[in-house]
Amino acid sequence: MKYNIKITDKPLLNIEETAALYGIGEHKLRELTNLDDCTFVLYVGRKRLIKRKQFEDYIAKSFSI
Repeated sequence: MKYNIKITDKPLLNIEETAALYGIGEHKLRELTNLDDCTFVLYVGRKRLIKRKQFEDYIAKSFSI
């Protein structure tokens, strides 16, 4: 059974959802999550998930990405 959860209610987002919600390209998000000091990525096997709150904090502190 699939659950219908709004993207705005999810604490973890995949790369595609993050790109759509924040207007940042998927390629750029993959580059950012490849960095050793990336604090907002969570790997579940090979799947990358973005920790939404930490990502929003990162964006708020950043001048450019």
